[in-house]
Amino acid sequence: MKGTLINMMIGVVPIMLVSTLTRAEVLNGQKEIGELKTQEQNENMNKQIASDFSTAFLVDQSPEEVFNTVTNVRGWWSENIEGGTSKLGEEFIYHYKDVHYCKIKLVEVVQNQRVVWHVLENYFSFTKDEKEWTGTKIIFEISKEGKQTKLQFTHQGLIPAYECFEICSDGWTNYIDGSLKNLITKGKGEPNPKEGGFNQELVEKWKLDSATSASSDSKDQHLTVSFLVDKTPEEVFGAVTNIGGWWTENYKGGTRKLNEEFEVQFWDVHYSKQKLEEVVPYQKVVWLIIDSKLTFIEKQDEWTNTRVIFDISSVGNQTKVQFTHEGLTPDIECYTDCSSAWNGYLTGSLRDFIMTGKGKPEVRVEQVDK
Repeated sequence: MKGTLINMMIGVVPIMLVSTLTRAEVLNGQKEIGELKTQEQNENMNKQIASDFSTAFLVDQSPEEVFNTVTNVRGWWSENIEGGTSKLGEEFIYHYKDVHYCKIKLVEVVQNQRVVWHVLENYFSFTKDEKEWTGTKIIFEISKEGKQTKLQFTHQGLIPAYECFEICSDGWTNYIDGSLKNLITKGKGEPNPKEGGFNQELVEKWKLDSATSASSDSKDQHLTVSFLVDKTPEEVFGAVTNIGGWWTENYKGGTRKLNEEFEVQFWDVHYSKQKLEEVVPYQKVVWLIIDSKLTFIEKQDEWTNTRVIFDISSVGNQTKVQFTHEGLTPDIECYTDCSSAWNGYLTGSLRDFIMTGKGKPEVRVEQVDK
């Protein structure tokens, strides 16, 4: 009996060992499958992260001709470029209405071979992360391939995970493969003009701003411009109300307190009288234009009874300036010239005045005189 029990136990042990080994193998197999899936997911993620937007083309022109064309940014990207675009260390600003603003620095320039832009600052009105381009690099590589020249364009950091990827890829494809290539090969590009152009097509195609869509009433399309700065709302408010530091030194009257009035004049082209209708410290300033004379258009009082509004708000660690000229709409005669001027004074002069304490106001000394 005792021997029988021992034999039975001896027979059970191998079965238990086999069962234990089988479970261990299954667990190991499941672990390996899990590790493979994780590895595959990581590889896919890394692949996506590595998928910077890139495009390339060949032309019959020399590397020198291609290089010179690339650095002529106003000839193929946008007429709304402020600053230098060809020399190492230069910085320039690109903006399109309230939709896109960026500040770019040339961090690498190798004659006839390579140009690298570093996006210092960026603002999108249509993405949750308004600064998506900030810190990315835009690279132009020029090389010989047989008798032709190859241009390889890469926006390093513009990846599929970005909210703007499809829209921005669409834009770059047009400006690089279309406009830049045509400027190189035909001597004429299709840069975005100060009004309309391909940027307007993008806005309408992707419905970036219902106010500028084809179905919108032009009478409701008040000019708006906005940007972000690394300053406090108090500092921004102080700069906005000091018009002599960013708009014009040729003014008279008060520009800071509720109900104050001031007049400005630019040569014999523009005269306007503004009243401070609303002043909320560090938040909002509203000018009511009570008189105006624009001598370059038929209806010279177009600005009269329009409003100029500055909304100031905190966005994360930054401050947003939202400018609206209520009443300055595409259906009035001065819209193109006036919107272009406002863009320059706001994204150029006012922004610089806030950030550095030095703007670019008009320094005319003519007497304000209607």
